[in-house]
Amino acid sequence: MLRRDFLKRTGGAVAVAGFSGAAMSNETGLSVPPEEAPHQRCFMQWPNSREVYDDAEFLRMTQAAIADIANAIAEYEPVTMLAASEHHARIGRMVSGAVELWDIPTEDLWCRDSGPLFARRPDGSLVVSHLQFNGWGNKQVDTHDSQIATRVAERLGLPVIPSGLVGEAGGVDHDGHGLLIGHESSWVIDNRNLGLSRAEIEARLLAAYGATRMIWSPGVRGLDITDYHIDSLARFTGPNRVLINLPDEPDDSDPYHVAALETHDALIAGGVDVEVIPEPWERRVDSVDFVASYANYYVCNGAVIAAEFGDEETDEIAREALARHYPGREVVMLNVDPLGELGGGIHCATQQMPA
Repeated sequence: MLRRDFLKRTGGAVAVAGFSGAAMSNETGLSVPPEEAPHQRCFMQWPNSREVYDDAEFLRMTQAAIADIANAIAEYEPVTMLAASEHHARIGRMVSGAVELWDIPTEDLWCRDSGPLFARRPDGSLVVSHLQFNGWGNKQVDTHDSQIATRVAERLGLPVIPSGLVGEAGGVDHDGHGLLIGHESSWVIDNRNLGLSRAEIEARLLAAYGATRMIWSPGVRGLDITDYHIDSLARFTGPNRVLINLPDEPDDSDPYHVAALETHDALIAGGVDVEVIPEPWERRVDSVDFVASYANYYVCNGAVIAAEFGDEETDEIAREALARHYPGREVVMLNVDPLGELGGGIHCATQQMPA
C-alpha cells in the first residue's frame, strides 16, 4: 500500500495549532550531530514484505532503487544494508562489494524512521537516542521494523536511551546546533503519543536530540501515512539555515500546499535563514500523490545524494542550491521515482552513524 495513498485527501483535516519557538535547556547531555558532520557509515533497510508490497513488479522496482541509492552512497562512505539472511544472496547481486549486509530482518525500507538515531554523550561516546517506531501509528505491519533500532544498537554494543516518545526521525529535522523543526501532525497525535501535550513532546524531543529550541508548524493529519513528515519539505543545511521545497503556484485547496506555506512562515518568524527552491514543474510520474521532493536528500562524506525528476530546469536549480549549501561536496542526482510513488525519498531511506 502506498504511503501517500493510505488515506484519501478528503478523509482528514488540516491541523490548526499555533507555532512555538520556546527555548529550553539541554539537561540530558546528549547531542545528535548535524547530518553534514563526518559519518562512520550509512544504514539502509531492504524492502521485502509482501504484506506491504502486494505488487511484485513494483517491489522489484523499489528494491532496484534502494540498491542504486546504496551503491551511490558507497562511493563516499560505508553502507550497511539490513535484511534477513535469506535475502542476502539476491541483494549481493544488486549492490557493490562496498555494501555490507547484516542479518537484521526488515519489512520495509524507511531506515530514517525505524532505524537508530545516534547521539553522543558529553564524553563523546555514542548511544542510540531511541524514538520508538510503531508503523506510523499502527498503520503498517512493523513486526521487524519496530525492533530494528534496538537490534542495531545490540549488534554495535551501544546503550539505548529511551526518549519516552513514539515517532519517527523523519518527523523532525535538526541543525545539530540546538534547533529543531517539526510538524505537530506527526507528533501530537493519539496514534503515537496518546495523552502527551505538545509541551511534553517538545521537551522530550529536545532532550533526545540535545537541542534547546523547537519551531512547530501544524502540518497535515490523516492524509498520508506519516501525517506529513517535515523531511520532505524543509531541511537544515547548517546552523539556523533551511532549504525548503515549495510549489511555484500554491493551491489554496490543497492542504499540503497550505501547510507548507505555514511552515515557511513559521521558520521566518523563528528567525531562520530560509532559501526556497521550486518543486519540479514536469515529472516522469504524473500522480497527485507522487512526492517530488528535492529536500529529501542524504548528505554523506563528500557528497549529497538527491533525487531528480526529469525536469531539466528545476533539477538544475536544485543541484545548484545543494552545491551552494554544501560546498566541497559532489551533488549526485538519481532517479528514485518508486520512492516518490511510495510517498518518500532518499533521506527517508537512510540513517547516518556519526564518525
